[in-house]
Amino acid sequence: MKKRSLIIFTLCLMLVQGVAFAHDETGLAGGFISGFLHPVLGWDHVVAMLAVGLWGAFLGNPAIWLLPVVFPLVMAFGGVLGVIGVPLPAVETGIAASAVVLGLMVALAVRPQLWLAALIVAVFAVFHGHAHGTELPSAASPLAYSIGFVLATGLMHLCGIALGLTVRWPAGRVAVRGGGALIALAGVGFLTGAV
Repeated sequence: MKKRSLIIFTLCLMLVQGVAFAHDETGLAGGFISGFLHPVLGWDHVVAMLAVGLWGAFLGNPAIWLLPVVFPLVMAFGGVLGVIGVPLPAVETGIAASAVVLGLMVALAVRPQLWLAALIVAVFAVFHGHAHGTELPSAASPLAYSIGFVLATGLMHLCGIALGLTVRWPAGRVAVRGGGALIALAGVGFLTGAV
């Protein structure tokens, strides 16, 4: 069990080690790799993805698997909207707000009905997906790029779940809620331009 936890933790660290340039105007040329790296290299995406996993783990079954499934599915829909040029106002604000709201859900131990938690996650997923879709590099295959960013998103959710499973212990519960507070603060930083 300890070896598996160490492997998951190491993979999580590898996912979040990049710098925040997911919304760099130049983009990364390519397909799958570009799509995979795009969400991993933007801290605004990373913290929101971790928050979805943390919140799902905090809420327990069936939210632990439902929220991380809803997010990439709806994000893919948002990505299609971005690729075909459907405008969505305040995308960056929506992404930053996702970190604030999802972080607060974890920090404050909010336990809404499952349908409401899924709806909150889905609304923010549209913003994240739209950002990915509109920033699709011209040289990229939309399908390969989309598979890459959905896979990276799922892996970040798994990292959040792995960290969130520590809620079984009192110290883990405090750490998870503290992590939610840090995510919310990061979201405030994104909203104000301080981060």
